[in-house]
Amino acid sequence: MKAKLFIRAAAIFVLLHLMGHIVGTSTWKQGPNPAVQTVIDGMQSQRFNFMGRMVSIGDFFEGYGHSMTGVLLMIIVSLWLLSNDTVSRLSVQLRAVIGVTLLFLAVMEWIFFFPLPAVLSLLAGACVLVSLKK
Repeated sequence: MKAKLFIRAAAIFVLLHLMGHIVGTSTWKQGPNPAVQTVIDGMQSQRFNFMGRMVSIGDFFEGYGHSMTGVLLMIIVSLWLLSNDTVSRLSVQLRAVIGVTLLFLAVMEWIFFFPLPAVLSLLAGACVLVSLKK
């Protein structure tokens, strides 16, 4: 299989990850049961001053979710653009960085979140790194 196909497969894995992330980010305030809803309400109700702004842990949680959406989108676009240039030295270096970053992301998602995003990041990272050998 050509490097271009591996890189585009990686972009599709990250796209699937992004789609799930968007759903999660847009629905996190709706707890699946009363106990979880109590925690969510607590995350949003307790506000404190942080660097001159009144915020809650829920604000940080939501902000990180939206930020991650932007990062995943940037990775998708970068991979798609890099798939058109699989031979230049800069392309190889950038793919190596993105591949390692996706593997790091997979480990963090496995530890702190749940298996599906971790597996998608792992598959994407593996595809990118395999593309370096093609």
